[in-house]
Amino acid sequence: MIKSMTGYGSYESETDSFRHSWEIRSVNGKQLGLRWRLPNVVKSHELDWEKKVREWASRGRVDIELHLEFTSPEAMPLSFNRNLAESMISRLEQSARAGGHEFEPDYNRFFNISSLWQETGLPEDDRLSRTLKKGLAKALQNWDLTRIQEGQALCRDLKDRVSRLSRWVMELESLAEGLARDKFEALKTRLGRLLEDSSLEENRLYQELALIADKLDVSEELTRLSAHFQTLTDSLQTENTGGRELDFLLQECFREINTCGNKAQDVAVSQLVVKCKNELERCREQVQNLE
Repeated sequence: MIKSMTGYGSYESETDSFRHSWEIRSVNGKQLGLRWRLPNVVKSHELDWEKKVREWASRGRVDIELHLEFTSPEAMPLSFNRNLAESMISRLEQSARAGGHEFEPDYNRFFNISSLWQETGLPEDDRLSRTLKKGLAKALQNWDLTRIQEGQALCRDLKDRVSRLSRWVMELESLAEGLARDKFEALKTRLGRLLEDSSLEENRLYQELALIADKLDVSEELTRLSAHFQTLTDSLQTENTGGRELDFLLQECFREINTCGNKAQDVAVSQLVVKCKNELERCREQVQNLE
């Protein structure tokens, strides 16, 4: 299914010991780039979770943020370095006795000693880890739904634009029909007067005029352009078409329409070519948002 690279998804849940929420935001990008904002206690799971994200996306810049709050003290993955604390108390007690002082440790001071505390990682089979991974999957589903919805909207817009371009190509074909012949006759008439006072060979001049007129013929370019637009229309009907393929087709359309504008040397054709190029540029802007 055609999807946009732009989307937003979220999911949140709460248990008796913790609550968490996921937020996923994405914009267009040539490659898949993931940027995580995770609490320290779950950073070890980033690689595993990245594999999950890559099942849902192949391109785009994706920001993934996890908010985690523990509502139960027992659930907090925190360790206290008891050995170090006891060693510190013992050393201070020895120092106090040596100075003839009584020693009464102030345990509240330990809250401010960061070296005594450490957040511990979560094991893979931990209840919290499993819950967070399920939450990520839910957020990814929600995010993917918004990408599908926007992709469908972009697809409808592209279909309308390609249909409009196809009609303009038919107009170009009508304008260009006989253009080479008319140019030849016009050049022939203009040079006819010059030949009256010229010693140049008439047949030779007519051959050169025919070559010039032939170079003004854009029928082949218009035929290829029509074929490209038909391919674009067919591609927009399928579910496995990617933005890269559509962008390549539009580049080919640009190449053909530019050639038409350069070769035709006709005011009406040039004006219609400019309209086609503007519309193709809008199509490319839309396609660059598709995955």
